[in-house]
Amino acid sequence: MTKRHAVVAGAGIGGLTAAIALHRRGWHVTVCERAPEPPTTGAGIGLAPNALRALDSIGVDAARAAASAVPTTMGVRRAQGQWLTRAGTADMAARYGMAPIAVPRPAFTAALAATLPPETIRYGTAVTAVDDAAGRPTVRTAAGPDLPADLVVAADGIHSALRRAYFPTHPGLHYIGETAWRTIVDAPDLRIPAMSETWGRGERFGVTPLSDGRFYLYATAVVPAGTRSADPRAELRQRFGSWHDPIPTLLDRVGRLDPGDVLQNDLYDLAAPLPGLHHGRIAWLGDAAHAMAPNLGQGGCQAIEDAVVLAHLLPDGDSSDSSDSAENGDSRTSRDSRDRGDGGDGSDSVPAALAAYTAARRDRTDAVRVRARRMGRLGALRNPLAVAARDLAVRATPTRLALRGMDDLFNGFRLPR
Repeated sequence: MTKRHAVVAGAGIGGLTAAIALHRRGWHVTVCERAPEPPTTGAGIGLAPNALRALDSIGVDAARAAASAVPTTMGVRRAQGQWLTRAGTADMAARYGMAPIAVPRPAFTAALAATLPPETIRYGTAVTAVDDAAGRPTVRTAAGPDLPADLVVAADGIHSALRRAYFPTHPGLHYIGETAWRTIVDAPDLRIPAMSETWGRGERFGVTPLSDGRFYLYATAVVPAGTRSADPRAELRQRFGSWHDPIPTLLDRVGRLDPGDVLQNDLYDLAAPLPGLHHGRIAWLGDAAHAMAPNLGQGGCQAIEDAVVLAHLLPDGDSSDSSDSAENGDSRTSRDSRDRGDGGDGSDSVPAALAAYTAARRDRTDAVRVRARRMGRLGALRNPLAVAARDLAVRATPTRLALRGMDDLFNGFRLPR
């Protein structure tokens, strides 16, 4: 039996999740990744209940797959240390059926990759173009040879070359006005149980406990795009060294790292929604489809949702849609249908499934993108009066109402019928 073939451009979290979901639907999958090897350094990622529920639907236990941690509390603090809002993760688990977890990104992507058959991922293989003029995509790669496919999944990141090629009139990326630093430090002696984000004036600092006494740290500042210092460790110390404990102590640990272990990236989101998340037999997901600011911690979570919904809507990879013909002994009709990838009557089920994917995902992901941008504006306020009003409003909001405001995010994952 001939299997349908999917080529996934990009071995990030969204691309790997799509590869796993498609493989478990019986597709033959090839993942092309431009990087020469899997990442060994990087930052952390939070997986919210919606992403955990999506992963669970394809048989991936994220907490077991990669070393993870569940903080006891999550909340927002002022630079002087006072909590503006705080919620126990036990309360979140009771409300959403599971608590958020935090995982090291390299360990999580390695665990996802290990779930796939050997030779599925081709490192050092950048997708340069997709030719779909004949109705069946042919994926061109710098490493060669060309790869014919029944489906192409564009998971090639925020600077997606495939997005630019197929949506040339789209305005592209929008700089949200902030740069971000990210790193992981070892500090088992600190025993910090809370996941927190501290807001100052145009600056933020986040602390996320990981497993084995490590911490994922991130910081943001409102600066012009392209602003860089000679030593990011010194820059962080200068900006955040006077903030509340344990930030100065954690920055001491950052100072022991190599400068290259502190990642800095200017923050962009998509300036406007794409007209669709598919074109013919090409589907976009994750940052390639709806790059968003990291302020809600939903970028990777929405990529996971995309991947699972996409695979759910597509036909099985190892059988035609015309099972009735096969059961009635018309093996020739069934075989021809598989070769075409249609339903036996000439209809083409893959493009129809991709249209359903756009319908299922475009509005949700764009709503999250817009909400993340608005949240970022709130956190990036610099005017002292505006900051004071913001802090007062956040502090006055009851925890139950703050949690209720996350319901549409954390309970929003649904598999279309």
